[in-house]
Parts: sequence; structure tokens; C-alpha cells
Amino acid sequence: MAKILFVVTGASYWTLKDGTRHPTGYWAEEFAAPYSTLVRTGHEVVVATPGGVVPHVDVMSLRPSMAGSEQAALELEGVLRSADELRRPIVLAGARLEDYDAVYYPGGHGPMEDLSADADSGRLLTAALDSGMPLAVVCHAPAAMLATRRKGVSPFVGYRVTAFTNDEEEAVGLAAGARWLLEDELNRLGVQFTRGEVWKPYTVVDRNLYTGQNPASAGPLAQQLLEVLK
Repeated sequence: MAKILFVVTGASYWTLKDGTRHPTGYWAEEFAAPYSTLVRTGHEVVVATPGGVVPHVDVMSLRPSMAGSEQAALELEGVLRSADELRRPIVLAGARLEDYDAVYYPGGHGPMEDLSADADSGRLLTAALDSGMPLAVVCHAPAAMLATRRKGVSPFVGYRVTAFTNDEEEAVGLAAGARWLLEDELNRLGVQFTRGEVWKPYTVVDRNLYTGQNPASAGPLAQQLLEVLK
């Protein structure tokens, strides 16, 4: 069975352009759906965070209105409670890529705060991309690609990717207050940004890179990972 490194944001807030701190963290579904899929099929998950901090779930992601129903919210909470890996993360800087078979980055607005500028994460992403192992990144987590630039150039240049779109950021009411928007910055990075319908599952595969647009894309992304990990 495979061993998958989940790189999770350690941020509990996202700094807006007026300096206020918007409470956030990782998005529950984006952790829980892939975690459940992979663990249920016998694979091992290890969580890494910057500094080894215990990650914060975005409480908004556990509201029934966001989860889809009260039952769905309860199921998400159950997965997070059962995931002991969340309570004993390793230090991201000490993660050895050769110990894993795949790397996965869940989103939430947290990565916009920390992973977008985390050099350790940037090195790991670059090494994972070069290795040919499956590398999966969903929703806001492609912000971590911004930390891969060396002398202004990223190894992700030219890759087809998707991520949380400007339209979706507008829909949640946070675009106007953001210091920058993910879709815009990824386009500046030099990727080939592509999108599906707002809020609908949409994934893109380019070589060993798997990306998903939004929370609804995390489950389908995990299924695609499962196919290559068999």
C-alpha cells in the first residue's frame, strides 16, 4: 500500500488588504474526502505542516450550509475526529520526499497566508513535480505553487492547472478584500489556467500533476489518485 504526504496549512487566519485577519485554516471536505478514500482502501496518510503546528479547520466548512446538509457536516466532523494524523503532524521542513509515494495539498484560505510563501513547501513541490510521483493540489492550495519560483521562474510554468476561481472568490464575498486573487497570481506564474463550472467538481491532470478547482473537486481528485496508486 502507498504512503501519502498531506501538506496542510498551519495558518488560522488570512490577512486581508486592510490588515484585518479573516479566520480560516484548512477546508474540512478537502481533507476529509481524500483522507477517507485513501485510508479506507488501505493507504497510509502522514500530515505535515509548517513548524509541525496542529492545523486549524475552517469552522465555516463544518456548517451544514457549507457542507451540504447537517448529516454531511456531522460526517465531516467524524472524519476529522478520527484522523489522529491531524493531531500529530510532522514538521514540513523535515519531510523526506523519498519516504512517500504521493503528495497531496488540501486547500482552504490558509495556504494563501502561509504556503504561498513557504520555502520548504516550495522545495517539496518542485521535488515532487520532478520526481514523477502523483502530486495533487486542490482549491486554494495551488497558492503554494507561488513559493516555487527561483529567479522569478517556476517549474509549473506551462502546466495545465485549475484552482479556486475569481468568480468563486467573488461568490463567497472575499474577492474585494483580498490582497491578491489566486487565479490572477497563477496566471502571472505562467501556468495554463483552466476552469469548470462554479462550485461543480472539476479536475485537471497534466503529467503527474493533479489539480482540483474547489471543495467539490477533492473527492474526485482522490479517486484519480487512487487509480494511479493501485
